[in-house]
Amino acid sequence: MGFILDGLDAEDYDRHYNDLDLLRRILGYFRPKLPAMAVVAVMIVATSLLQAVLPVVISWGLDRLVADDSNQFLALLVTLILLSGVLAWVTNFVRQSLSARVVGDVVLRLREDAFAAVLRRDMSFYDENPSGKIVSRVTSDTDDFANVVTLTMNLLSQVLLVGFITALLFQRDVGLALMTLAITPVVVGLALGFRRVARETTRRAQRSLARVNSNVQETMGGIAVAKNFRQEQTVYDEFRPINEQNYQVTLRQGMVFSGIFPVLFLVAGLGTVLLVYAGGRRVLDGSVSPGDWYLFLQAVGLFWMPLTSIASFWSQFQQGLSAAERVFALIDATPRVVQTDERPVGRLAGRIEFKDVTFGYVPTQPVLKNFDLTIEAGEMVALVGHTGAGKSTLGKLITRFYEFQGGRIEIDGRDIRTFDLREYRRQLGVVPQVPFLFSGTVADNIRYPRPEATDEEVRRAAEHIGNGDWLDALPEGLDTKVGEHGRALSMGQRQLVALARLLIQDPAIVILDEATASVDPLTEAQIQEGLDVVLHGRTSIVIAHRLSTIQHADRIIVLREGRIVEEGDHATLMRLGGQYCEVYNTYFRHQSPNYKPGTGFVPVLG
Repeated sequence: MGFILDGLDAEDYDRHYNDLDLLRRILGYFRPKLPAMAVVAVMIVATSLLQAVLPVVISWGLDRLVADDSNQFLALLVTLILLSGVLAWVTNFVRQSLSARVVGDVVLRLREDAFAAVLRRDMSFYDENPSGKIVSRVTSDTDDFANVVTLTMNLLSQVLLVGFITALLFQRDVGLALMTLAITPVVVGLALGFRRVARETTRRAQRSLARVNSNVQETMGGIAVAKNFRQEQTVYDEFRPINEQNYQVTLRQGMVFSGIFPVLFLVAGLGTVLLVYAGGRRVLDGSVSPGDWYLFLQAVGLFWMPLTSIASFWSQFQQGLSAAERVFALIDATPRVVQTDERPVGRLAGRIEFKDVTFGYVPTQPVLKNFDLTIEAGEMVALVGHTGAGKSTLGKLITRFYEFQGGRIEIDGRDIRTFDLREYRRQLGVVPQVPFLFSGTVADNIRYPRPEATDEEVRRAAEHIGNGDWLDALPEGLDTKVGEHGRALSMGQRQLVALARLLIQDPAIVILDEATASVDPLTEAQIQEGLDVVLHGRTSIVIAHRLSTIQHADRIIVLREGRIVEEGDHATLMRLGGQYCEVYNTYFRHQSPNYKPGTGFVPVLG
């Protein structure tokens, strides 16, 4: 049991809704479709009436055939049966086609809302939740929601059919009708008993599928690493228990859903046997005609099927409600980054101030504590330090990817929590350590921050980076396809595209996490020239990994455990012989042009 449930806990942002709240929310999506739903309702009524009329026509015909066995009456009877069947097919076809359109439109809107919610989430949300599980909610769970909508429409049809047939049964024989209805509470009670089990089983199955999706997505993202280290078997061995768990959970779900129908049909079958016996005795004593008895048996058959469908509906309905619950939990997830106002930003000069800032990815474990720092407009600051010192954290806080727990961060003397976030981020140019490119051409990726940019503007931006020489190495220049994640380009070419993209954005503040991957000397020179162009005249915060960058920085800030331990320019800090020299010996010494293994160490005075 532990294996089957392992890893299927709820996500932190999951929440539970009662059925009534979920139904209200779902109905809100159907409100714009009321005209189409009205037509569907009319078609459902018509279809149910025609299905109920068919046994009445046959019963009437059987009784009339005893007195009139002419070919004309037989032809009339056959015509009436065919006509009722054709009309039932037509009304059902209209109902199904309109229902499919309505359901498709509703699911389309729900999926768009879910995707929009994904885009609104903070970066911490993606750090804490595997992307595969998020994708599963946007895709698989919205499909399950579509199933429950279809079930609901079928339910209305079944309810009407049961209503019509109940009226018919009472019209023909009150005693037999009451005997039929006496079994109804047993059928409904059994079905409702499955409801809670079905909801929990379905929830686990959806979480299990999300876990499979997450594992597959992670594997595809790291397939090159797996193949490089010949770890395909290890990856497969990790996938097998996750897939086996999904199999076991799905099997349990199937057993729950399939188990209810045999029980319901057994009860209905026993009820039918009782009615056949009682009705047969009434025919033998002459109180009921053969035609009426046939009509009653046919009507009972039509009564049991929709009744069991209605009863089992609640168990199946839980699959859709559970899916809706997971999608709505994603949509309703509480944001952690909250703006106190949405004031216009205007063009920023770029002066940045951290005032007594406290922040931790886990609030009880602060990365920064009472942190103070001022960066002047147009200043280029290089952040250096060992892993975990807090370099990347500063950039994430400036971009408002995370919410700080204490203090203030001001840009040009204004609290960043009061900015219109969309307008503010347009003036922030962020280049991650591994530049991400979207599928498309090089030109498409350069144009990404300004979709309205002309081809000439794109070309001009590209040529400003490394004098445009790097474009000659691309098979089709700016029209070269970059492939998924930019894999058709080298790491150096991706960095050059990212710099050109930054240039066309024209941000006021640049946050650059330099790539650690080695590139050839020519590309290195092109990247450095590109950096000079991009960073000129802008406030720049560079998480430095290149010696050339820190040498050109206006100020170097040495971080250690979330504190500033040294600051100054390269030459000054080298003379001090402090912690910067320790960092230099570890990360930058080997980049010196005169470097020889085992040499180039600078003294650390302590």
